Amino acid sequence: MKILFSVLLVGFTSTVFAQADTLIYAQGNITSAATKEPVVARISYQSLPYGSKVGFFSGTSFSFPLYDNEKYSIIVEANGFAPAKYVLDPAEADGERKVIRHIELALPSSASHNAEDTHTVGKVMRLNDLNFEAGRSTISASSHAELDEVVTMLKRNPRMVIQLEGHTDTRGNANANLKLSEERVKAVKSYLVSKGGSKSKIKTKAFGGTQPISQEDTETAHALNRRVELRVLEN
Repeated sequence: MKILFSVLLVGFTSTVFAQADTLIYAQGNITSAATKEPVVARISYQSLPYGSKVGFFSGTSFSFPLYDNEKYSIIVEANGFAPAKYVLDPAEADGERKVIRHIELALPSSASHNAEDTHTVGKVMRLNDLNFEAGRSTISASSHAELDEVVTMLKRNPRMVIQLEGHTDTRGNANANLKLSEERVKAVKSYLVSKGGSKSKIKTKAFGGTQPISQEDTETAHALNRRVELRVLEN
């Protein structure tokens, strides 16, 4: 489940802005060690050592930012393959601010299963595969798989209370952005409830464009700022 999930507050000086705009990204492809063909896998990651920032998504590749110059662990799992776990170090970034790690999955050596990760209170998970129609709160069909994973997480952890936090980019009218972020988290909550999530255990909060991750005026930065994050309030 990529639920990205910590909010980074941007400082008030140009120096701090400059630091916020030097994000390093982890990128890589997932393939079979035997055939070298792409493998659709479930990718989950968390910052080290405390796991305060986590995320998950599915696909044959991955790309996510390494916040605060912290190391991250990444776990890649796919049916029929042994899980793979690596540590990504921002100190290994290349000249384009990227840590490239291509991962080959091998056949399982045993039938043992890894225990499910503990979702501790305070964790913030970004919903990496959650997409909306431009300027609207309509959830795209491609987002359903990730949201269904959130529902599964809630059902497996019946005491869990979460808060969906909506963010837009910084462009446009501030009031309109706040309203849009509120409508989007409400739409996500409605979907989760329709699939069996407990309405009373899903809170929402909207921030509009007040908490951007990056101040760069690029499409990549704007896309990074547009996000819904899931915060674990109780578990």
